[in-house]
Amino acid sequence: MELTGLGVVLVTASSQQEAEKIAITLIENKLAACVNVTEVNSFYTWENKLNCDQEWQLIIKTDLTKFSSLSAKIKEIHSYEVPEIIALPIITGSQNYLNWIQETVN
Repeated sequence: MELTGLGVVLVTASSQQEAEKIAITLIENKLAACVNVTEVNSFYTWENKLNCDQEWQLIIKTDLTKFSSLSAKIKEIHSYEVPEIIALPIITGSQNYLNWIQETVN
């Protein structure tokens, strides 16, 4: 299978309001075609302490050639000192959907 050049970027936010602000900003700036936002419970270590927090997960569909700009925009508006920004390649998928992502962010 060939890589499509498209991907999913995962980001967590501290509140629904922050997640929605990030999502809208990315869509308006054509850095993402679609962003899903859902509530999650996150378990992690920060500053040598185990934490469990309610967070909001953003699932961002984009063209990975825009990752640098997308990442910079997220860091600009995100409240976390070290926000999660992880890109996963979309290897394959519905061609119509993949075309829509490509057309929407370009």
